[in-house]
Amino acid sequence: MSKYLSKRFDKLTPYIPGEQPKISNLIKLNTNESPFPPSPKAIAEAEIELSRLNLYSDPECTVLLKKLSEILGVKEEQVIATNGSDEILNFAFMAYCDNNTGVVFPDITYGFYKVFAELYNLEYKEIPLKDDLSIDYRDYLNAGKTIFIANPNAPTGIYLGLDKIEEILKSNPDNIVVIDEAYVDFGNESAVKLINKYNNLLVTGTFSKSRSMAGARLGFGVASKEIIKDLQAIRYSTNPYNVNRMTLAAGYGVLCDEEYTKSNLKEVIYNRDYLSDELKKLGFKMTDSTANFIFTKHEKISGELLYNKLRERNILVRYFNKEKISDYLRITIGTKDEMDKLIKNIKEIIREVL
Repeated sequence: MSKYLSKRFDKLTPYIPGEQPKISNLIKLNTNESPFPPSPKAIAEAEIELSRLNLYSDPECTVLLKKLSEILGVKEEQVIATNGSDEILNFAFMAYCDNNTGVVFPDITYGFYKVFAELYNLEYKEIPLKDDLSIDYRDYLNAGKTIFIANPNAPTGIYLGLDKIEEILKSNPDNIVVIDEAYVDFGNESAVKLINKYNNLLVTGTFSKSRSMAGARLGFGVASKEIIKDLQAIRYSTNPYNVNRMTLAAGYGVLCDEEYTKSNLKEVIYNRDYLSDELKKLGFKMTDSTANFIFTKHEKISGELLYNKLRERNILVRYFNKEKISDYLRITIGTKDEMDKLIKNIKEIIREVL
């Protein structure tokens, strides 16, 4: 850091993205990307915009939001488009957290929540997960702070039922509850259906996982018209052209190809169940993940050792050197062929180590 950096950032610990190595023949299962390319319709729509990159993108994201609101079953004024879901989360921290209103989130969850809290010098509280690594909704009742919950949670993949989400919303009527649904499409029910019932609910989503557009950076928020107005004010005060022309077009294109998305989701869910079953046969235990990844540990092999052994074989998974989960690995669900190669290599490692 330079001597010019503001002292308010002295204790800031930046978020560390999943490794993006440039290695050939790599099986990349560490960043929860989709193993499938974007929809052909998304690609075709984006290509049309190539010749128009001399012009700014539509700051109102009109075409995209009209289609997205139709699919979500909400009004256009209840949705905002952002540069990835990280941006909508950032907007929420700016809009609803300050010296008077602190922040609360699980101690094991998406790492950006803590980063944003420290970036804005906010008072925050991390609530420990239960022994089974699930969220106890009762810990968030009457919290009196802005609440951030990833659902399903990351990196555990455990889903919190909407009945529990409702209890949290009802007990915190004077505070915003943000439900981060980056992984909701892989077999869960979205809290979007609750936005007309609870004015304090903000649901965030992304095109990165289920819609194969991680590299395009497209996210969104869904809430009451009043909350969206708040967030739009933040957006227009920071970066009104936050979503580029090609991403807007690709997002519209993939929304016009829901069958493609549903087919990919079905395959990921099948491969997730297949991998889970095979790893259990090899002595692994895991959380009940309903995301596009599993969170697992072996009974006799440390997570760090297994991570390193897999990396030596050009298979990249995610390891978290954090107390309580240091024996676990988060493994993104890939194609069936990638899962078979992973299982084969794990079997070889087990024979080598034990």
